[in-house]
Amino acid sequence: MNITAKDIRNVAVIGHSGEGKTTLCEAMLLNGGVIDRMGKVEDGTTVMDFDELEKSKKLSIYTSVANLTWKGVKINILDLPGFYDFEGERHEGLAACGAAVLVIGANGILPIGAESVVEYCLRLGKPLIIFINGMDKANADYAGTLHALEEKYAGKLAPIQLPVMAEGKMTGYLNVIQERCYKFSTQGPQEIPIPDSLKSQMDEMQASLMETAAENDELLLDKYFEDGKLTKDETVHGIRKGIATGNVIPVMAGSALQNRGVINLLDEIVRYMPTANERKNSLATDLSADELVNVACEEDGPFAAQVFKTVHDPYSGKLNYIKIFRGRLKSGMTLYNPNTDTEERIGQIFILKGKKCELVNELTAGDIGAVNKLSATDTGNTLCAVGTKLIFDPIRFPRPSLSLAVKAANKGEEDKMFAGFTKMTEEDYTFAVEKNSETGELVLSGQGEIHLEILAKKLKLRYGIDVKLSEPRIPYRETIRAVSNAEGKHKKQSGGHGQYGHCKVRFEPCEEQFAFGDEVVGGAVPRQYIPAVEKGLKECMAKGVLAGYPVTGVRAVLYDGSYHDVDSSEMAFKAAAAIAFKEGIKNASPAILEPVMKLKVAVNGEYLGAVMGDVSKRRGRISDSRTDGDITTVIAEVPLAEIAKYSTDLRGLTRGQGRFTCEFLRYEEAPPQLAEKIIADSKKG
Repeated sequence: MNITAKDIRNVAVIGHSGEGKTTLCEAMLLNGGVIDRMGKVEDGTTVMDFDELEKSKKLSIYTSVANLTWKGVKINILDLPGFYDFEGERHEGLAACGAAVLVIGANGILPIGAESVVEYCLRLGKPLIIFINGMDKANADYAGTLHALEEKYAGKLAPIQLPVMAEGKMTGYLNVIQERCYKFSTQGPQEIPIPDSLKSQMDEMQASLMETAAENDELLLDKYFEDGKLTKDETVHGIRKGIATGNVIPVMAGSALQNRGVINLLDEIVRYMPTANERKNSLATDLSADELVNVACEEDGPFAAQVFKTVHDPYSGKLNYIKIFRGRLKSGMTLYNPNTDTEERIGQIFILKGKKCELVNELTAGDIGAVNKLSATDTGNTLCAVGTKLIFDPIRFPRPSLSLAVKAANKGEEDKMFAGFTKMTEEDYTFAVEKNSETGELVLSGQGEIHLEILAKKLKLRYGIDVKLSEPRIPYRETIRAVSNAEGKHKKQSGGHGQYGHCKVRFEPCEEQFAFGDEVVGGAVPRQYIPAVEKGLKECMAKGVLAGYPVTGVRAVLYDGSYHDVDSSEMAFKAAAAIAFKEGIKNASPAILEPVMKLKVAVNGEYLGAVMGDVSKRRGRISDSRTDGDITTVIAEVPLAEIAKYSTDLRGLTRGQGRFTCEFLRYEEAPPQLAEKIIADSKKG
């Protein structure tokens, strides 16, 4: 086919895990003739969930891409993971798409995760269709689900069909605008007369849809006021304009598993979803002029594209998934990457069908594909025609929110483990691995426990390295609360020169991590040995007397001592300082300090009470709260030990709506009961 931008729809299929997204994609591919039978998620036979980890977990982990042709239109579908831990994959997929289909179950409620998807699409200006799935189930509740949606998104929803029900199951549908009714059959939808029981409901919905269409077009609004109605084509036009601006969200229903209502969904994607050349807000920075420009979707313009995903395929090597915004991509072209200031030569070009890469000669503006073996190009980078300096905004990724300590199961593989994880960060920008300078542990940070577990399994599959994940050590500190004097004497005689060092040190609390003072008079400790005392004390600060944590907030003052003309040395005075340190800290009322974080939680008002109560239970102190529209940001000070797995807990409290950030604030004295536990745990280990 000679595909142009007006013949392309780029659609993300999105929703919470378990709602049937991948099964819906499978049904769409079946109807488009891409596959001859539907695979099953449970059997690991679907086109989109092709990775071994996805098959074993029976859930989508990565964004996968496929395409089909429907009524002369190429539809690129991107199956996006629904589980929160893989939010970065969703950001990548939505960056490449012009529209989305939200899949939710017909359970009579607004399901977990649906709100965040809708809000995200509205914020990005992504047109959206809601597909109520699972209408083949005996307890399917279309009316209840629609009501729950209408309560949340009053004025935006446009139900464009009515399900035809029999014995509690959907057996067909009525297209309200077209005034046509169909029943499902093995040969596809077959037109039937409109049931009398649905006619009054159809009339009500038609009137509502006409009004919605009129509200999105001034000319239609004038006509609607004059005539009191609109034609079918005018209603479609107005609804389509509303969808493009995010003011209207069509609602449909069906069963992905039974392939019912999917043909209708494809029809409406072609009818209502924006074409690739109707795309809006394709802004980029023209570096040569230092100004924002809109990149029109023109097949014959200078080339411009963005890499939205990077994978390392075992057969094809490094693959960069790209969305073409302007121009044509052909093998042998040389393109410029302004992010890395390098030129890249294009080798093979692919279109994707799950794990299958099909070679093509070229891709045009508005299309999605992949190229291999680019040496200096990664996710988010721009590729443009040589001689132009155009750069798209980077894809925004969520910051890691959960950390676990990680170590190689087999000794000697630590370097390989670190190198493997580092290589994997080229594909996944939502995790990081680094050594904690406080505890010495290697820490793996990501979006949640499932995410970190998947990363560990991926390392095993790809590099053969087993790792162990565990709770990271909290970087506690120790300090003193009182003043004490201590004496340290190191004396050793073993024939020949002996060792002698003697110092008296006063220990007192201070604001600095460590301060040293010298009050020695009369040469009790010769000047050349005083730096050795300071060095010996500094080295001891690395390990406290209570639980072995670093010591902070101590001022040590050398005020007296003695020496031997022959046996004294720097080493002897360092040893004497260590003896004084141990005695002095022990007698200066030592205490355990815990790190306190500044926590910011952004949450919808309906969950505010639960979040504030939960923060208080975590020994948190709320210092401020700020409201912007429906979102309130709670600012609190919370001990790090209380929020180690906060990302998981916050999702449960807020049905996936809450977001948080935290940063180190200061150290505070730990409560006595906690301090006792920390000390007891240190003695066990």
